[in-house]
Amino acid sequence: MSDDDKPRGEPAVKAKLPNAKNIRSPEFTPHGISGGRSGGQPLKPSAKPSGLTAAQAKKRRNIAIVVAVVAVLAIAGGTTWYVTRPAPKVEVTGAFGSAPKVKIPGAVTPGKALKVTEPVTGTGPKIGANTLALLHYEIYKWTPKGGDKSDKKGSTSKKVLDTREKSELNPQPGPQLLPVDKLQVKGLKNGLTNKAEGSRVVLQIPPDQSFDPQSAQQFGLAEGDSVVFVADVLKVIPTNAEATGAEQKLTDKNLPTVEPQKGKAPKVTIPKVDPPKTMQVKTLIQGTGPATTKDDTAVVNYVGQIWGTGKQFDSSWEKGAPAAFPLADPPPGAMPGFFKGLRDLKVGSRVMLILPPNDGYGKTGNPQAGIKGTDTVVFVVDILGAAKTG
Repeated sequence: MSDDDKPRGEPAVKAKLPNAKNIRSPEFTPHGISGGRSGGQPLKPSAKPSGLTAAQAKKRRNIAIVVAVVAVLAIAGGTTWYVTRPAPKVEVTGAFGSAPKVKIPGAVTPGKALKVTEPVTGTGPKIGANTLALLHYEIYKWTPKGGDKSDKKGSTSKKVLDTREKSELNPQPGPQLLPVDKLQVKGLKNGLTNKAEGSRVVLQIPPDQSFDPQSAQQFGLAEGDSVVFVADVLKVIPTNAEATGAEQKLTDKNLPTVEPQKGKAPKVTIPKVDPPKTMQVKTLIQGTGPATTKDDTAVVNYVGQIWGTGKQFDSSWEKGAPAAFPLADPPPGAMPGFFKGLRDLKVGSRVMLILPPNDGYGKTGNPQAGIKGTDTVVFVVDILGAAKTG
């Protein structure tokens, strides 16, 4: 139980209830029976008799006493609730994996220390040294009223980034793959370490554990601003993960050969023949994990070469880290065949994709990568993990 939820002792007001036996009938005047006189003066002897029998009068008195007792108890109960009610706090609700509902009350003032909570606790592998975490997250700017040096209570807040939404800071929505143990943001590194796959984590990060000045400026953070970071840990993968499973022999001499190299990109040798006219997907190692779908984001290592010249134009192995790709239809300018080719394949597999121009960069090619509009490209891809994000 958090300090906010702990009871705060006895009620501040203890109502003392009257004893009906000590209430003498001449002194007991129910509300509204003042005869219209200011000050609630009792009726004069000359007033018209009530016409009630003794039994009826006694019954009326008893009812009035009960009403008075209920009223006093209601007031006491209301006072107790007011004194012991939970203090306002940052609240995050909603199902894991879906967009969370984040409420940062204006009455809450950012704290001076890192605060970490888990609305959802997962049971998968934990984030640690030499792991990669696939995260969907939101970042909120959290500004104390009057600035960081002010004694004013309360705050204002604003969402500045959401990996699920397209924005200037996030032109291609999708989860991000982060090497948590290498992060320079102290609050993120400390707050996410040891969190399990399947967890939703809420970090309240003070200024001294937040982003560096350059990154802070990108997010519109001023000096003294805190950050609320809400993350769903979709997948945790070792940085040295590789394809594992049964090797599948290829006997077609008109297709490239692939030789494994431990800890490095495989060696791809392209034959000196014309490339296939249609897209090819060949499994080289059959993994044992679940099959990927269009709704997944896949974590992969890959190497890409040009058929004919053998020129390597891209390699995640050489960049030193895997990459994450949503397998839904790609944005304009991307290779549609790459994304389609990685669907319906088991996690842990190594596959070869052969993409003719129509499934690659099309007639315009990619001059920056040295790919012409007539070039066929070859990828070898290790599927290291996948998570539902569509």
